[in-house]
Amino acid sequence: MTSKVEKEFEPSETKRIVKNVVIIGLAFMVHFTAYGGAANLQSSINADEGLGMSSLAAVYAGFILSNIFLPTAVIKWIGTKWAISLSFVTYMPYIAAQLWPSFYTMIPAGLCVGLGGGPLWCAKSTYLSVVSEVHSKISNITAEALLTRFLGLFFMIFQLNQVWGNLISSLVLSSGDNQAAVTAINATMIPEICGANFLPSADAADTLQRQPYEKIQLLSGIYLACMAAAVLIVAIGVDSMESYDTGRASKVMGGGEMLMATLKLLEEPKQIMLITIMVFTGLQQAFFGADFTASFVSCAVGTGTVGYVMLTFGVSDVIGCFVTGFIAKISGRLPLICAATVIHMTLVATILLWKPQANMSYVMYIIAVLWGICDSIWLVQSYALVGILFPGREEAAFSNAHLWSSVGFIIAYVISPYLRTSSKAYLIGTTMLVGVSLYFIVEFQVKREREEKETKERVNGLDNKAFTIAE
Repeated sequence: MTSKVEKEFEPSETKRIVKNVVIIGLAFMVHFTAYGGAANLQSSINADEGLGMSSLAAVYAGFILSNIFLPTAVIKWIGTKWAISLSFVTYMPYIAAQLWPSFYTMIPAGLCVGLGGGPLWCAKSTYLSVVSEVHSKISNITAEALLTRFLGLFFMIFQLNQVWGNLISSLVLSSGDNQAAVTAINATMIPEICGANFLPSADAADTLQRQPYEKIQLLSGIYLACMAAAVLIVAIGVDSMESYDTGRASKVMGGGEMLMATLKLLEEPKQIMLITIMVFTGLQQAFFGADFTASFVSCAVGTGTVGYVMLTFGVSDVIGCFVTGFIAKISGRLPLICAATVIHMTLVATILLWKPQANMSYVMYIIAVLWGICDSIWLVQSYALVGILFPGREEAAFSNAHLWSSVGFIIAYVISPYLRTSSKAYLIGTTMLVGVSLYFIVEFQVKREREEKETKERVNGLDNKAFTIAE
């Protein structure tokens, strides 16, 4: 395999590989500018009877089924590049459904998003893993380090979707009277209703109102245009993975084989111990994008401010992906995970204790900055570990990771209308502590196995040297 790569690729090919990673990141950024912007508003603009949260739960229910049955079958059929483009198209009905919001339109559209999400994310992860191996053979940098670097680069660009999507929604929704999104309630009652005590099923009708149809129509048009642009970016700008075929393409599994491979990975202790932290990554993202924005931002300040808070979160996430990627090369993953745990637990405590006021919105922006930094660490470092643990089985490993992250999203969205924000904050904190504890065990096992391997290679090297001298 080594000779094949060295023969086919020139050193300048590394620049082309990085170019492909950047373009994929840009396409995801443009696409999720639309989807992320719409999803972040569901708890505020479609709060009646939990419609918005139910549609998002449908997204991740479809995502779970998709992750098991579709990714490798779709990739085998049309390749990673076209799997990404086709999957982008499946998100468009959800944006169109915002114009006629009902359980009959948004639930099927949410399922359609989920079915496209499995091939989309698996194709992205597979592409990055394969080009990391090719780059490694050319540059003599370890594939592990390159995968971490490419994931950091991808997520740094990708998380800009939070900036543009929420900037667009904020400019559109805050035009005119932002306070129109908040029913006139006595300001002295805000600390009692909003924050940790907020219960969507009981309080949303009293505090949140649907935005004017004209604004929703304008948002939907802008977001659909973004999704169409993302399809074109991948179709025109990304090289087919066949250019980097290292023999893996011929080993792509079908849907049934993928299901068996995914289930087989669940027999491995390391995979089982990573389940909780993957569930947590979904829980914490869904909580911040849905529960925090509804119970603190929309309730106390106004729906038009949601986009600005989420924009702040997105900028922080992008910077975090960039900075922590460099820090990880120096310190390794464990110190970053420890820092994220301490910061995130502090944020959970703040959510439980702080009483929001309409004139204290700056606290919400501080929480958004710190939450974004933590999210960047959870995303990059946990997914990097998954890619490292199961070389040659990345499709099944990343499918597992996305599957359990989707479970976290579903849990968050299903319980959102029926539990107070305080109960959900306790769930976030507990899941994080359990997940991080198990993550540490996996990291230490990996470290011990690496040291044993290095010791064995060193001993074998000394034995071979002694044998050569004796001859």
